[in-house]
This record gives sequence, C-alpha cells and structure tokens, in this order.
Amino acid sequence: MDYVLKANALTKNYKHYKALDGLSMNVPRGAIYGFVGKNGAGKTTLIRLICGLQEPTSGDYTLYGRKNTEREIMNSRRRMGAVVETPSIYLNMTAEDNLRQQYRILGLPSYDGLGEILKLVGLEDAGKKKARNFSLGMRQRLGIAIALVGSPDFLVLDEPVNGLDPQGIIEIRELILKLNREEQITVLISSHILDELSRLATHYGFIDKGHIVREISAGDLEAACRKCVRLEVTNVQALSRVLDGMGVEYNILSDRAADVYAKVHVSRLTLALAEESCEVLSMQERNESLESYYISLVGGNENG
Repeated sequence: MDYVLKANALTKNYKHYKALDGLSMNVPRGAIYGFVGKNGAGKTTLIRLICGLQEPTSGDYTLYGRKNTEREIMNSRRRMGAVVETPSIYLNMTAEDNLRQQYRILGLPSYDGLGEILKLVGLEDAGKKKARNFSLGMRQRLGIAIALVGSPDFLVLDEPVNGLDPQGIIEIRELILKLNREEQITVLISSHILDELSRLATHYGFIDKGHIVREISAGDLEAACRKCVRLEVTNVQALSRVLDGMGVEYNILSDRAADVYAKVHVSRLTLALAEESCEVLSMQERNESLESYYISLVGGNENG
C-alpha cells in the first residue's frame, strides 16, 4: 500500500511530560484517516510535528517517502495543507483577501485558482464581508480554503467541526468528502465527535497516552463492532443474575437497560426473568458504535 505519512516510534517530551511515546502510524494515500483519542492523548502534538511546527525528541516520520531529517522534507510539506487548532485567518479581511495573503506568503507567482478555491468551499458569494462577521462554519471553511492554496494533496484538519452548529457540521462534512472524492486529497482528521467521524473516515488510528493502540480500516472496524441485543427490563439486578447464570457477556447501561453480546433465546430468558419477578420491557438488536469500540480499546469516559 502507498502511504502519504508513515510515523516510526515518534516520541515528544516536554520536560517531565511525554506527549508522544513511541507512536507509529500509517496514513494511506487517498484515505480519510480518522485520528481518535482523548484530550491530551497526543493528537495535536503529532499534527504539529508533521507540519514542522515542532521537532520530535526521537523517532522519525516520512511524508511522501521523505524523512523528516532530510532537507527535501520541505518539498513534501509543500504538498500539505493544514488547519491546526483554530483557522489562521485575518478577521479584518474578506475571504478573497485572506486567500491573496496566503498566495503571497507562499510566494506563488499569480492568483490563479483563487476563485475556484472559494467556490470549492462555498464562499464564492462572500463578497466584501469581513471574516469577523462570518459564522463559525464560514470561518472554518475559510481556514480550509487557505490550507488549499498551493494545491496540496494532503490535508490535515485538527478538530474541524469543534463548536459548530448542526448545519455547520454538515457543511464541513460534505466539503471534506468532496475534497477527498473529487479532488483526490488525502485527509488526516482528528475529532472528538466520533459519530460524525464515523460518517467520513475510511481508516482509523486510535491513540492513547501518546501511542497508537490500533489502526484499522472502516470496513474491518464495521466487522469488529460487535452486534448486541439491548434489553430494557424492570429490574437490571435480576437481569444480571440471570445472564451470569447463562454465562453470557453483557454490559449494564442503567438501572433498566443492558447490552447483551450473544444470541438470546427469548423464551428461555423471559421465563428465567419471570422467576426473578422481572419483566422485559423492550428488546432491540444494535451494532456497537465507534464510541463504544473506542472506549473498549482505551477505557474511560472521555472521547476527545
């Protein structure tokens, strides 16, 4: 497989704190790579390293086959666009002037393609409106537009839907899918909104305490996410006793609900619960969510 980014045993120390601890990851060309981890797990640190904003303490990475220790890494980084943490935009400028400024920063000889970029991100009608008067969604799309100056084919987005309303989230999702499918741009996207990420990603990397605990394709993840039966009952303690007696794996969700990870013989279960004076109120087949899968990997309740 052809990889845009390969990280090998990356470590980043800040005094007594280890932000990255032997992290290795592989982002395939053409993928939308969902980068999943708790707050403080090391997502933004990794992004800052590959963007050249910081240097690793040890380990290395390659972009388009060039190691970060080679002088030619700058040529690889020119093929990248990034929005790290918050979009870098000039609030007193229009969308077009923001893009013109980025063209100048990159030393591009002309403004060719500027109009196409604005159209691509849906800001072609922003006119003379200053960025300070943009909605959060418009600012995020402008940040992505700035990252697209220079025609990169690898886009790195750090929490691109953070703080957006539902409409803004949909707009960013559709834009990312369009860039990937129509413009063939590989995307690395970190997000704490796992349900939204599951609508986008073709591959995932799960990071915990500075290292990757698992990389998996969306197809393999779908196969790995276990099916379960969600039961709502009048007495979850009675349900727990019955399921323990059956030797069945389950997870208690509340004082009335539990997920059962096995094929349930409905009549047998209902009779056993009746003997415990417990009634089944509802029963529904479900698939394990991305969030549940992530928590089963790393534990805890945060999913940032």
